[in-house]
Amino acid sequence: MTATHSEATIVTRNLARRYEMGGEVIHALRGVDLQIDRGEYVAVMGPSGSGKSTLMNMIGCLDTPDDGQYWLNGKLVSAMNDRELARVRNREVGFVFQTFNLLARASALQNVEMPLIYGGMKRRERLERASAALARVGLADRMTHRPTEMSGGQRQRVAVARALVTEPSILLADEPTGNLDTVTGRSILGLFDELHAAGHTIIIVTHEADVAEHAARSIILRDGSIETDQHTTTGSH
Repeated sequence: MTATHSEATIVTRNLARRYEMGGEVIHALRGVDLQIDRGEYVAVMGPSGSGKSTLMNMIGCLDTPDDGQYWLNGKLVSAMNDRELARVRNREVGFVFQTFNLLARASALQNVEMPLIYGGMKRRERLERASAALARVGLADRMTHRPTEMSGGQRQRVAVARALVTEPSILLADEPTGNLDTVTGRSILGLFDELHAAGHTIIIVTHEADVAEHAARSIILRDGSIETDQHTTTGSH
């Protein structure tokens, strides 16, 4: 595994993260070695406390390791300062959260253009990109609606559009169907299948086996280490 591998979007070497809680040191990640190539669809699973969220935060540049290295598209992210990390986060990573994290008083279009405002893009281009992203997730007719005027599934589609609007290297989804009913959840997973088929690199953190089955590769964490890492035949292609 090399950091210069041309197909590698993500490479970690000996990634470690420790927290101190009540005088006790918690080893959230214990020397994780991982490579995720461009266009892969990967599910990260594991019991509560296994290190799923910590690994997600590392990959998403929301947290930095205590030891080890992390490369994203050949850049050594683990050596970056806060300002550099914020720039990478804005441009390279699209986040989809369980709780949608939408602004209640803003329209779907305004929610989706938010990362582009942070990125300093001009208004006309912002609106074009945000409109195209909403159309891509099937919400061309809901652009002026606020989250309160939408179903849970529609809200999550807005969140996916917001994640896609910067044309990121990776789409990081943390329990994206956790707040949705079964039918709506399936429709969101269908959307992820389509995005993967279009070439997107997707990493989905989940505790649900039927959600993980959509991915072509499944990584199971336990006690901060990778227990199993296998490609599946059932994943979407």
